[in-house]
Amino acid sequence: MRVSANTDDQTSTSSASSAPAASARSLSKTYGRGDTRVHALKEVSVTFERGRLTAIMGPSGSGKSTLMHCLAGLDSADSGRIWIGDTEITSLSDNELTRLRRDRIGFVFQAYNLIPTLTAEQNIVLPVALAGGAVDGEWLATVCSTLGLTDRLTHRPHELSGGQQQRVAVARALLTRPDVLFGDEPTGNLDSRSGAEVLSLLRRSTREMGQSIIMVTHDPVAAAYADSVLLMNDGELVGQLDRSTPDVISKALAGLGA
Repeated sequence: MRVSANTDDQTSTSSASSAPAASARSLSKTYGRGDTRVHALKEVSVTFERGRLTAIMGPSGSGKSTLMHCLAGLDSADSGRIWIGDTEITSLSDNELTRLRRDRIGFVFQAYNLIPTLTAEQNIVLPVALAGGAVDGEWLATVCSTLGLTDRLTHRPHELSGGQQQRVAVARALLTRPDVLFGDEPTGNLDSRSGAEVLSLLRRSTREMGQSIIMVTHDPVAAAYADSVLLMNDGELVGQLDRSTPDVISKALAGLGA
C-alpha cells in the first residue's frame, strides 16, 4: 500500500492483475449539518497493493471505518473516485454495485454472522448457493485446509469455539476469491489466543493465496500482523508504518491522541 497524492487520471484499461487491489482518489465524506457537521474524510487518496494485509488505525472519529465502508461500497462518498481492481465503483448503479460486492468483495466482521441451524460447510457455501453459483469443491477444500476447518465442517456454530466460528466467516469470505477482503475489527470478539490464530490465518492467506486484505482495528497487537499500517486522524491520512511492532504502533497512535 502507498498513500498517493497523484492526481493523474487512472484509466480502466489496465488489467485486473496489474491494477491495485483497491484505490481511492480525493475521497471526501461529511455527516450532519451546521454546527454538527463532521468531515469524516478530507480529500483522501490511497492505493492498496495486491497480496498484502493492511491495517487502518486511528483515534475514534478519525475516519478509518468510513474509509473502509466507502472502499467496500457499503457507503457512498460525497466526492472522489474509488476503484476495486480496475473497476471504478463510484460510477456503478445500485444493482451493479450489489453484484460487485457479491462477486468481488469479501467481508469479515466482529460478529461472525453465522446461521445457527447450518453446519460450518453450509455457512461457508451459503453466499454462493444464494447467488445460484456452483461451488468449486477443490478451492473449498484448499480454503478449509488452510484455515484448519477440515474436521469441523459438519459442526454447527454452537459446537465451535469463537475462533473456529471466525475461521468459518473467513472461509466464507475467501470462497469467491474476492479481489479484496475487508475486515471490520475481525478479532474484536475473540480472546487473545483465538485472535492470534485468526490473524495468523489472515496473514497466511496473503502469503499462500495472494489474498488482499484491508482491516480496521484499534488493537496494536492485531495491526502488527499487517504488512502496512495506515494511520488516520481527523479524516486525513497522516502516516504509514511498515511491518511494525505493537510498541511502535502504540507510540504512533499515542502521538495522534488515540
